[in-house]
Amino acid sequence: MFNSYVKNTLHYDEVKCINCGMCSVVCPHGVFANGEKRAVLRKRASCMECGACQLNCPSGAITVDSGVGCAAAMIMVALKGKKMEDTECKCDS
Repeated sequence: MFNSYVKNTLHYDEVKCINCGMCSVVCPHGVFANGEKRAVLRKRASCMECGACQLNCPSGAITVDSGVGCAAAMIMVALKGKKMEDTECKCDS
């Protein structure tokens, strides 16, 4: 069946993180959470590669290429008639 999409292009460089919190605000799947000194990458497999985190990261700590994770999530939303935030990104691995 379907497995969580874990082969995504998300890269997070903790050293560059300034703990602004934008990644956790803009991510529709809660991939990032606020931490004490820097953001915490908590649900990597839920990343749909939309790029919102990268676009809103002022320090360049996050990079991601739009990939099949985003496409798979959008297809699942269309097929199941759910909102994007209610859908786990799924893809054959």
